[in-house]
Amino acid sequence: QVQLVESGGGLVQAGGSLRLSCAASGSIFSINAMGWYRQAPGNQRELVAVIFSGSTTNYADSVKGRFTISRDNAKNTVYLQMNSLKPEDTAVYYCNAQRSTPPYHYWGQGTQVTVSS
Repeated sequence: QVQLVESGGGLVQAGGSLRLSCAASGSIFSINAMGWYRQAPGNQRELVAVIFSGSTTNYADSVKGRFTISRDNAKNTVYLQMNSLKPEDTAVYYCNAQRSTPPYHYWGQGTQVTVSS
Protein backbone atom coordinates (compact mmCIF):
# COMPACT_ATOMS: atom_id res chain seq x y z
CA GLN A 1 0.00 0.00 0.00
CA VAL A 2 1.00 3.58 -0.68
CA GLN A 3 -0.44 6.61 1.09
CA LEU A 4 -0.44 10.05 -0.54
CA VAL A 5 -1.06 13.30 1.33
CA GLU A 6 -1.46 16.52 -0.66
CA SER A 7 -1.13 20.09 0.51
CA GLY A 8 -0.78 23.57 -0.93
CA GLY A 9 -4.07 24.28 -2.66
CA GLY A 10 -6.00 27.50 -2.19
CA LEU A 11 -7.40 30.62 -3.77
CA VAL A 12 -5.21 32.78 -5.98
CA GLN A 13 -5.78 35.55 -8.50
CA ALA A 14 -5.14 35.00 -12.19
CA GLY A 15 -1.46 35.35 -12.96
CA GLY A 16 -0.47 34.16 -9.51
CA SER A 17 1.38 31.08 -8.35
CA LEU A 18 0.83 28.09 -6.08
CA ARG A 19 2.92 25.07 -5.18
CA LEU A 20 1.32 21.74 -4.46
CA SER A 21 3.08 19.05 -2.45
CA CYS A 22 2.42 15.32 -2.25
CA ALA A 23 4.11 13.25 0.42
CA ALA A 24 4.22 9.51 -0.20
CA SER A 25 4.59 6.79 2.41
CA GLY A 26 4.30 3.02 2.57
CA SER A 27 5.51 0.69 -0.20
CA ILE A 28 7.02 3.46 -2.28
CA PHE A 29 9.69 1.13 -3.68
CA SER A 30 6.98 -0.28 -5.94
CA ILE A 31 6.21 3.09 -7.55
CA ASN A 32 7.61 3.91 -11.00
CA ALA A 33 5.87 7.23 -11.63
CA MET A 34 4.12 10.00 -9.73
CA GLY A 35 2.00 12.77 -11.08
CA TRP A 36 -0.82 15.23 -10.74
CA TYR A 37 -4.29 15.02 -12.21
CA ARG A 38 -7.12 17.52 -11.96
CA GLN A 39 -10.86 17.45 -12.22
CA ALA A 40 -13.09 20.46 -12.74
CA PRO A 41 -16.86 20.28 -12.14
CA GLY A 42 -18.57 18.47 -14.99
CA ASN A 43 -15.27 17.37 -16.51
CA GLN A 44 -13.34 14.13 -16.51
CA ARG A 45 -10.18 13.79 -14.49
CA GLU A 46 -7.21 14.72 -16.66
CA LEU A 47 -3.47 14.33 -16.45
CA VAL A 48 -1.59 17.53 -15.62
CA ALA A 49 1.99 16.33 -15.21
CA VAL A 50 3.91 13.15 -14.45
CA ILE A 51 7.49 12.37 -13.42
CA PHE A 52 8.95 8.92 -13.93
CA SER A 53 11.56 7.15 -11.84
CA GLY A 54 14.24 8.14 -14.35
CA SER A 55 13.19 11.80 -13.98
CA THR A 56 11.50 12.01 -17.38
CA THR A 57 8.55 14.36 -17.24
CA ASN A 58 5.40 14.82 -19.31
CA TYR A 59 2.93 17.69 -19.23
CA ALA A 60 -0.51 18.39 -20.57
CA ASP A 61 -0.31 20.88 -23.45
CA SER A 62 -2.48 23.30 -21.49
CA VAL A 63 0.12 23.69 -18.73
CA LYS A 64 3.41 23.43 -20.63
CA GLY A 65 5.66 26.37 -19.86
CA ARG A 66 3.61 27.33 -16.76
CA PHE A 67 3.73 24.27 -14.50
CA THR A 68 6.77 22.32 -13.31
CA ILE A 69 6.74 18.92 -11.65
CA SER A 70 9.67 17.92 -9.46
CA ARG A 71 10.49 15.53 -6.66
CA ASP A 72 12.63 15.26 -3.56
CA ASN A 73 13.57 11.61 -3.18
CA ALA A 74 14.93 12.13 0.32
CA LYS A 75 11.50 13.38 1.44
CA ASN A 76 9.46 11.05 -0.81
CA THR A 77 7.65 14.16 -1.97
CA VAL A 78 6.52 15.38 -5.37
CA TYR A 79 5.81 19.02 -6.09
CA LEU A 80 3.82 20.89 -8.70
CA GLN A 81 4.87 24.50 -9.14
CA MET A 82 2.08 26.36 -10.89
CA ASN A 83 2.82 29.79 -12.33
CA SER A 84 0.78 32.18 -14.47
CA LEU A 85 -2.39 30.56 -13.23
CA LYS A 86 -5.58 31.01 -15.23
CA PRO A 87 -9.22 30.69 -14.18
CA GLU A 88 -9.44 27.53 -16.31
CA ASP A 89 -6.87 25.92 -14.01
CA THR A 90 -9.53 25.86 -11.29
CA ALA A 91 -10.09 22.25 -10.25
CA VAL A 92 -9.49 19.67 -7.58
CA TYR A 93 -5.92 18.47 -7.99
CA TYR A 94 -5.12 14.86 -7.15
CA CYS A 95 -1.73 13.32 -6.52
CA ASN A 96 -1.23 9.98 -8.25
CA ALA A 97 1.31 7.21 -7.83
CA GLN A 98 1.64 4.40 -10.35
CA ARG A 99 2.77 0.87 -9.54
CA SER A 100 4.00 -1.09 -12.52
CA THR A 101 3.80 -4.68 -11.30
CA PRO A 102 0.98 -5.42 -10.99
CA PRO A 103 -0.41 -2.23 -12.48
CA TYR A 104 -2.23 -0.05 -9.97
CA HIS A 105 -2.93 3.64 -9.32
CA TYR A 106 -2.90 5.17 -5.89
CA TRP A 107 -4.67 8.50 -5.28
CA GLY A 108 -4.51 11.27 -2.76
CA GLN A 109 -7.58 12.90 -1.26
CA GLY A 110 -7.39 15.93 -3.55
CA THR A 111 -6.76 19.60 -2.93
CA GLN A 112 -8.83 22.48 -4.29
CA VAL A 113 -7.19 25.10 -6.48
CA THR A 114 -9.32 28.13 -7.32
CA VAL A 115 -8.09 30.86 -9.65
CA SER A 116 -10.15 34.05 -9.68
CA SER A 117 -10.27 36.37 -12.68
